[in-house]
Amino acid sequence: MNDDHSVFVSPLGTRYASPEMSYNFSDKKKFTTWRRLWVWLARAQMELGLPVTAEQVLEMEGQIDNIDYAAAAAAESQTRHDVMAHIRVFAASCPLAAPIIHLGATSCYVGDNTDLLCIRDGLDLLLPKLARVISRLSKFALQYKDLPTLGYTHMQPAQVTTVGKRACLWLQDLLMDELSIRRLREDLRFRGVKGTTGTQASFMQLFQGDSDKVKRLDARVAQLAGFEAVFAVTGQTYTRKLDVLLLNALAALGASVHKMCSDLRLLAHLKEVEEPFEAHQVGSSAMAYKRNPMRSERCCALSRYLMGLPSNALHTHSTQWMERTLDDSANRRLVLSEGMLCADGLLLTLQNITEGLVVYPAVISKHLADELPFMATENILMAAVSAGGDRQECHEELRRLSQAAGDVVKKEGRDNDLVRRVKESHVFLSLALPIDDLVQPSSFVGRAPQQVQEFVKDEVAPVLARYEGQLEGEVALKI
Repeated sequence: MNDDHSVFVSPLGTRYASPEMSYNFSDKKKFTTWRRLWVWLARAQMELGLPVTAEQVLEMEGQIDNIDYAAAAAAESQTRHDVMAHIRVFAASCPLAAPIIHLGATSCYVGDNTDLLCIRDGLDLLLPKLARVISRLSKFALQYKDLPTLGYTHMQPAQVTTVGKRACLWLQDLLMDELSIRRLREDLRFRGVKGTTGTQASFMQLFQGDSDKVKRLDARVAQLAGFEAVFAVTGQTYTRKLDVLLLNALAALGASVHKMCSDLRLLAHLKEVEEPFEAHQVGSSAMAYKRNPMRSERCCALSRYLMGLPSNALHTHSTQWMERTLDDSANRRLVLSEGMLCADGLLLTLQNITEGLVVYPAVISKHLADELPFMATENILMAAVSAGGDRQECHEELRRLSQAAGDVVKKEGRDNDLVRRVKESHVFLSLALPIDDLVQPSSFVGRAPQQVQEFVKDEVAPVLARYEGQLEGEVALKI
């Protein structure tokens, strides 16, 4: 954290994201990666027969972390070119290797490939975090698979579901996000060694027209960087379509989390389910009794920011004239790092929520009792007819009793007394109906408990198996 309080520092780094994700987009990671890329290029050129020596490569390797940032800033101020500034500073610390640093390359060799390395490493940080959320939420779903709760459509009382089944709706969205982010990670390619407009002309000249060696150079540098594949064609940059796909995947994750946390905020209002609330946590500076769902609200806030980023990437990609324009540069410095940092902070907060969800069965039962008698009227009607009652007479009596009970609830603010009215009705007394059995919440949940078990077994478990050994550890929020 920057101790100079007169300088703005992004809250994503200081408040929300993890130290490892913050480092992933730090200047140190960026510029040491530039130097590694120069080392890898030199090593591959040496292996393929260019006049680069092992001593030069070793000298460069020894200076990877020895960066004079002040000298680099001064050089950039003079040259107005960040890559050229760092080449000069690197060369000054590597006098033997200076003549061959950046040989045949263009600025996007280090710039774009570093971005791809940071994206790759960032996705490798995000995916296990997402898996941990899925793991915690699946345990919650199984724990409460049988607990009946009032379902809502249009935010109006609907048929009964279970607390665990509702959690599976959230889980399903997160599984779709895991798949799209994982596929993006698996399909990620390196820009590689392509030259100024993607034709590799400079390298063809260095290798005296040997196309096979230029192709091997491209593959070898990618291999040294840990990539199995390179883009077959590029302009000066890798296609900014990739940035669109990345931010679309992160924004989709944001939408899933926003939906889930909006539900949790509504459930907190109903006092049915609450996020964790610490012993000394303050809900309001004025209202001492408040228990605000601040974690869920934070998730919604971060998600909203994340969901706004794809349009930026779309505009950037669509305006990359011909082989490239530089109006992507300043923009991408913001949206790529901020998008990944935001997603990281989002998942940390969501993991904290899912590790401490509190359910209040008594409140859930009370809300069910307020509405369930109305939903049970069809069951009562069918049982009455089966017991010998007249269908039309029973229907009319239930209609009359339901309206009377509804008036008690809405106009007098009292509990729903429909069950008592049915038990006392002369129409139903003689039929000896098991009224209490007919209004048991568990008889209204359908296959919800089985759906939860099947979903976790068939859909969730195979995904979590991919992250074996990476699911441990709890999250304690800093703020």
